Amino acid sequence: MPGRRERLSTIYEVSKLAGVSSATVSRVLNGSDKVRAKTREKVLAAMRELEYRPNPMARSLATNRSNCVGVIVPVLYGPFYGEMLAAIESELREAGKHLIITTGQRTREGERKGIEFLLSRGCDALIARLDSLTDEELVELASREEAPFVVLDRRVPGLEDRCLLLDNERGGYLAARFVLERGHRRVAYISGPLWKDDATARLEGHRRALEEFGAPFDEALFYEGNFEESSGRTGMQQFLDSGRPFSAVVCANDEMAAGAFGVARERNLAIPDKISIMGYDNVFFSRYFRPQLSTVHNPIREMGRMAARWILKEIYGQEDLVLQLHFEPEVVARGSVAVLKSDR
Repeated sequence: MPGRRERLSTIYEVSKLAGVSSATVSRVLNGSDKVRAKTREKVLAAMRELEYRPNPMARSLATNRSNCVGVIVPVLYGPFYGEMLAAIESELREAGKHLIITTGQRTREGERKGIEFLLSRGCDALIARLDSLTDEELVELASREEAPFVVLDRRVPGLEDRCLLLDNERGGYLAARFVLERGHRRVAYISGPLWKDDATARLEGHRRALEEFGAPFDEALFYEGNFEESSGRTGMQQFLDSGRPFSAVVCANDEMAAGAFGVARERNLAIPDKISIMGYDNVFFSRYFRPQLSTVHNPIREMGRMAARWILKEIYGQEDLVLQLHFEPEVVARGSVAVLKSDR
């Protein structure tokens, strides 16, 4: 047909016509927000004039990259993983990368299948928040050339340079200390499932604070939950039905604190006048309790961003990125913990 181009245009030709670098053209193609509107329009006009048509498959074959990153998390339920995934997606999308997400369902078999699924889809790298695979299995996975990955919220011996860690023991200590400093000595505790490292570490920190303040750890005021709201309800009901006196409940995450909050309200126990409640994570809804929930900030959004940056730096070669691998928890003081004169 008359006027039809006889060959495909190249990025170099587009950049030359638009008067910009090839890297700028690539950023426009990848949808990056770092290109000014005027420059973007110049690039798009050059593409139209040259009838440039990007070929994703050809680019993938040429670079041996799919520009897809796999993410595996235990479950998709609840706000915690939603905040983490949103941060990862935002950071990677800005760099022109896309996510494929699956869950491990908190089982070894589920995590194995999830990882193999992501690799079978040609992901360039993985971001892993895992509960069940052993350290040895993760070290073995790291030895496979097709599976570069970064680990969230877990220390794996031998893989420390790819582990993003929160000091959960200190977080548990800070949560209990906050309550103890306000005069409470009869303190109940709702933990996460103790087969999980983060739940165990938070409990260890809790017990360390009690010992430091000379307060007892009462087994009758301990309940092992599962990090879900329903177990916070069950734990609080158990404490109240036991008849054991207590003035505060520390919960190992905000979802369980929400359950404990609900039971206290149903039994007409004013918070914090009759009972104080402390959470952990500082997820978005902790600000909407009445009174607002005192909690420990878990920087999960920042950890998600850093996991994405680890991938961009180590896998995609963006050397200018600054990484942070270790994070410290901080108390967020709000209104759900009262100051007592005496709790003896």
